[in-house]
Amino acid sequence: MPPGRLGTMRLLVLGGTEFVGRAVVEAALDRGWEVTVFHRGRHAPPAGVTSLIGDRTTGPDGLAALATGSWDVVVDTWSAAPSAVRDAARLLTDRAGRYAYVSSRSVYAWPAAAGLAEDGPLVEGSPDDGDVPYAEAKRGGELAATAAFGADRTLLVRAGLILGPYENVGRLPWWLGRIARGGSVIAPGPSSLPIQYVDARDLAEWTLDAVSAGLSGPYNLISPPGHTTMGELLHACVRATGAGAELRWTAPEALVAAGVAPWSELPVWLPPGETYDAIHRADVSRAVAAGLHCRPVEETVADTWAWLESIGGVAPRRPDRPEVGLSPEREAEVRAALGTE
Repeated sequence: MPPGRLGTMRLLVLGGTEFVGRAVVEAALDRGWEVTVFHRGRHAPPAGVTSLIGDRTTGPDGLAALATGSWDVVVDTWSAAPSAVRDAARLLTDRAGRYAYVSSRSVYAWPAAAGLAEDGPLVEGSPDDGDVPYAEAKRGGELAATAAFGADRTLLVRAGLILGPYENVGRLPWWLGRIARGGSVIAPGPSSLPIQYVDARDLAEWTLDAVSAGLSGPYNLISPPGHTTMGELLHACVRATGAGAELRWTAPEALVAAGVAPWSELPVWLPPGETYDAIHRADVSRAVAAGLHCRPVEETVADTWAWLESIGGVAPRRPDRPEVGLSPEREAEVRAALGTE
């Protein structure tokens, strides 16, 4: 399908008003692309787009706004029932050039081994599934997109941990909020522990570059091993907030013994072991070879803090995701268990 007028790419984003979808929209607008967003109308889309309202959760009838129109690229960030991806992809297959589905590294059979590449074993999934667990939902979405567009026109963006402005899960916003309050902060060690994540804006830029280049198939999309550490992330939070917080680095064994739930109560952090290997030791060589660039952690943290301040300091949270981080009461309990003040 030829590009739009004067060579401008025509992009349809299914979603496009929150976090990753919004990052994709803003990146495309910066490139001068013609952008259409299909969304439920719960959040205002960025200025400069064509807005179509619908609800994929209601079945094919909810896609009526997509009955006409053609695009060079579709980007889909859906993470619930695969049947919603199936219905949209089928509807668009003859009116769009390529389909990029933002999937997840959760599609790999658990536990994903350290250094696992895109040819690793996968969970079971079906494009016809309704409500299923996250991993199966993302795998079903991959299958749905590929069935409609074919392997040569489908890009599967298997993202890892995603951070950055507009985050609606709450991981980096929690750390920034806690450190901004100052005082002694439980810092999960070791500080030198490498972590992997991808800034939503870097994911967006890579995805648009990839579809422009005609790439297809699966790509693990997360920062290369060694991009940053837990210490660099939290020290960046201290610098960004300007708070008088004191990071009290605590050994992982002590935190586990105190009953702390890694990842959920202390976001991003996992103690060394099987789960850490699965989340923070991915092979991303294929994406790097295809142009993945990850901005410094300092920039991701500072920009996220600036965004939080611009909206009053309270980050939005997806209703389908649990709260993350230690509440003040829970933090006091952990301190007591650790024997610290």
